[in-house]
Amino acid sequence: MTEAIKLLRIYTDEGAYLGDRRVFEVIASRARDAGLAGVTVLEARLGFGRSAHMHRRHVFENDRALLIEIVDDESKLRSFAMALDDIPDIGLMTLEPVEILGGKAKQGLPDTNP
Repeated sequence: MTEAIKLLRIYTDEGAYLGDRRVFEVIASRARDAGLAGVTVLEARLGFGRSAHMHRRHVFENDRALLIEIVDDESKLRSFAMALDDIPDIGLMTLEPVEILGGKAKQGLPDTNP
């Protein structure tokens, strides 16, 4: 039986720091170190979460909402998400099923055909 491929989404904001590093950079670096298939960080034009603080880009300030997406097998993503417990400024993490249709990166993922 093959492992289910999932999409891990991590919501944070550009102004979130862990020590002297931005949270999204820490997560991307940890994903690479964990051997995950890849990571994409997306900027939102506007967003808010539980705090209802509106995150948007201002002229002299960077406080955009960010979405980090990682596709890999479910067990790796669940382990990775649990290892992020020390990062306080993660707004939400979701895990969703995905179907890989093609592309160059498909070669690096486990085969999910029965």
